[in-house]
Amino acid sequence: MENKAFQEDDGKRYGTVDNGTRQRTFPNGTDNDDSHDNENVKDSGGVVIEPIKLKRSVGLISGTSLIVGTIIGSGIFISPTDVLDRTGSVGLSLVIWSLSGLLALLGALSYSELGTMIRKSGGEYAYMKEAYGDVMAFLFAWTSVIVIRTSSVAIISLTFGEYMATFFPMCGSPENIKKLVAIVVIVTIAVVNCIDTTLAARMQVFFTGAKLIALMIIVVGGLIRLGQGHVSQFEDSFKGSETNPSSIALAFYNALWAYDGWNNLNYVTEEIEDPKKNLPRANILAVLLVTVVYILTNISYLTAMTAAELLSVDAVAVVRSHTILDGGRVVYVASREGHLPEVLSYVHCKRVTPMPSIVFTALISIAMVIPGNIGSLIDFFSFTAWLFYGLTVGSLILLRFTRKDLERPLKIPIIIPIVFVLIACYLVIGPIVQDPKIEFLYAFLFVIGGLLFYIPFVFFKIELRIFAKVTEFFQLLCEIVPSPYEPDD
Repeated sequence: MENKAFQEDDGKRYGTVDNGTRQRTFPNGTDNDDSHDNENVKDSGGVVIEPIKLKRSVGLISGTSLIVGTIIGSGIFISPTDVLDRTGSVGLSLVIWSLSGLLALLGALSYSELGTMIRKSGGEYAYMKEAYGDVMAFLFAWTSVIVIRTSSVAIISLTFGEYMATFFPMCGSPENIKKLVAIVVIVTIAVVNCIDTTLAARMQVFFTGAKLIALMIIVVGGLIRLGQGHVSQFEDSFKGSETNPSSIALAFYNALWAYDGWNNLNYVTEEIEDPKKNLPRANILAVLLVTVVYILTNISYLTAMTAAELLSVDAVAVVRSHTILDGGRVVYVASREGHLPEVLSYVHCKRVTPMPSIVFTALISIAMVIPGNIGSLIDFFSFTAWLFYGLTVGSLILLRFTRKDLERPLKIPIIIPIVFVLIACYLVIGPIVQDPKIEFLYAFLFVIGGLLFYIPFVFFKIELRIFAKVTEFFQLLCEIVPSPYEPDD
């Protein structure tokens, strides 16, 4: 990349160099600025090198808002029907929603200890790399990029298609319309994210406000009806409850899909103000708030319609419509470590948007939309997600014994991660035992298939010329360059 410089008002000159640092030269060729941190600056022949670091701009309120805004989405609007169907009763469905919130809280507490102990962005990738080494970290990055993120995008876009199809009642909500709308949604938001991250952020704020207003209307309306005596749905509420362990596990899949996002603040640990305090506080506060809102929302649904009516609809409210193609910090960190193609972490040289990562995610998501449906994709997503959630929290237990030297500002009781790991094992194994589905086989093969790439290209570091030529081609075609940002280690 060409080294460019510009003149500052104070007479100092700055330039951006290839390794992601900013160089500062003074008029007399010497370092005459006493304000910089000598530990972070290298002086070489009158040139001062300052590393560009991620700003710590996420506080307690903004961190809590980030988690709440990420969690509350399509799940609470589509999962109640499936949870009720798989539990068989109103009472058990509410128990599943409550236990899912408790499980998310246990996970948030475990992730809080990990995040304050290993203060790196990247979430699960950073923690598993520390505990298990490169192989497990690579498999998570591989699965996250190919399966978890893309299936999540596909589910959300199909949910939007579900609602849009209701505007065409004469067509009977055909699958083709739903999938066409879903593809249009993916392409549109991908284009917006590629063009301008500020515009994408404004869209996210707008749609986050819309979904919160929708939930507020639902909850307030439900509480009013509850106060008016509409409680017939809660009489003998456990009648017909399902006892099949596989069905219960699948019910958890649907409820936990609605809670997914409880771990997202750990992806931006390096940007949190005082992470030792704010990370655990924000995690706990956000999960408790969402749990209360979800239980009240489900109660409100059941005051407005009977259980049979709820089971007859595909989705019960408005769709999650936040920015579904966010900048992937897992992709960035994994690419920085050499575990994913470097081109996936490149950014557009003018718009400074992660175009390759966005386009790649969009293409895989569209490939999942075409043959898939919401239910099968949720099962596909949940199986892989909870496999790695369990492994991540398992790393916390392992590090208690293998890395006793690490500073632990927050140290939770060991029983919390143990219970979480046991439940995660049940969620991964339970659905397979009595009711194996093809989605689980596909998910497992995707995870293991990552070894076919890890062994030659990461472990043996085989470099094919075609990869360099492809990277160069896309650099010229899309005007993308390596990201200049390098977070603290």
